[in-house]
Amino acid sequence: MSKYLIDTDVVIEILRGKENVISYMKLLNKKGKAIFYSPITKAEIFHGIREGEEKEVNLLFQSMECIPVTEGIGEKAGLYLKDYHRSHNLQLGDGLIAATAYISSSNLLTFNYKHYPMKDIKIVVPE
Repeated sequence: MSKYLIDTDVVIEILRGKENVISYMKLLNKKGKAIFYSPITKAEIFHGIREGEEKEVNLLFQSMECIPVTEGIGEKAGLYLKDYHRSHNLQLGDGLIAATAYISSSNLLTFNYKHYPMKDIKIVVPE
């Protein structure tokens, strides 16, 4: 079964009600694909939500499974940062999300494919 790790930008589009993204996610679900998120994504979303949006956001996250940040993810993220921070301005959050995709053998669902120059993860743009 294919696994998908959802990036923060995709969660934002779902919460904004973007029908094409919602339809894509429903299609993955219908095909039995497992959808996961990183606690980094949850932190980024909660950092930007407005008062009163917590219930809707929590319902969305409850529909997916969280992949916790582990020692292996931390190490891989550090290696990504070492390799790509200067050349691609890779930030810690994106490094951790990419490392989560790698360690969990998940496809990374993102619109921000330029944030992820790594050759050892598979990027999927949800269109």
